[in-house]
Amino acid sequence: MQDQLENMLNQLQLHNQQLQTILLQKQTLMLQGKEIEKALEEIEKVSDDIYKSIGPILVKTGKTEIKKELEESKEEAELKIKTLETQEKRLKAKIRESQEKFQSLIPKSAEGG
Repeated sequence: MQDQLENMLNQLQLHNQQLQTILLQKQTLMLQGKEIEKALEEIEKVSDDIYKSIGPILVKTGKTEIKKELEESKEEAELKIKTLETQEKRLKAKIRESQEKFQSLIPKSAEGG
């Protein structure tokens, strides 16, 4: 029984670590999306001459081209966020289930302390 409790506790810790990783990735993508939105707003304010960074150099590019690239990047980030949200929901359900099983295996005398 002790081994089973230890295994479940280890599994819970692993799931919590995975959840933290997913939440961090999701937060990073959401920030990236906000930056892209801000860039798209700024593009609307400037003339057709826009420069983008490619490695250590700036390259002149068209407003339409850069806008298209940013919109594609935004869509890609949104799709990744949706995928992460699905993984997050599944993992939270697994954590709840594991916590319930863990609680049911703890002897009543150990709960009272």
